[in-house]
Amino acid sequence: MNRDVLARVAPFALFMAFIGIEEAARYAVENGLFSLSDEAFLVLYPIKIVCVALVLLFYFRDYAEIRLKDIRNLKHLLASLLLGGLVFILWINMDRFAFNTTPGQGFNPNVFEDATLRNFMIGTRLAGAVLLVPIMEELFWRSFLIRYVIETDFSKVPIGQFTWASCAITVVLFGLEHNLILAGMMAGLAYNLLLYYTRSILHCTLSHAITNLLLGIYVLQTGHWHFW
Repeated sequence: MNRDVLARVAPFALFMAFIGIEEAARYAVENGLFSLSDEAFLVLYPIKIVCVALVLLFYFRDYAEIRLKDIRNLKHLLASLLLGGLVFILWINMDRFAFNTTPGQGFNPNVFEDATLRNFMIGTRLAGAVLLVPIMEELFWRSFLIRYVIETDFSKVPIGQFTWASCAITVVLFGLEHNLILAGMMAGLAYNLLLYYTRSILHCTLSHAITNLLLGIYVLQTGHWHFW
């Protein structure tokens, strides 16, 4: 696996590996193999975020497709912001549909009695969702995979090139990555369409971050922890 592929796959693969470890541990606890507190599971999140952030920093110079100059296009900027809000609104209203996996407990910081620790965990969760996850996921889904489906030497494929197969595959897989499968597919399609319009990974990342920020605020205000 060459460096271009590793730079975009490794952070996502590490993030998913942590999720797999957590799910395996929960299964073991539920079946009485050993015991862990709810607090112990939540503490895994800051560790996951730090590890993934270090990998992203290691490959930082490889992400030439994240062009800061793209922010100057005001039409694209407005589209990114509006789409991020629209995806949030649709997301919180699609959890009642079928084809979702079991939502689970979500990330509920109220299990921590100490206020300082609880606020730290909330800050970490928000920072991860808004600053880290959008970068990691957009690099994997809309920089790497959507182009890799078109051509294995994906770096030769222009950002935002459309094919039906690459669009459909990334939408379906993006949905399957999330507990709310239909909402995930909706978001995957929305960010794909934004990619085709802006041809910018930066704008996809920004839109994704807006969705996650609004979702985080909503969760903290309502206590609907399953969205986290």
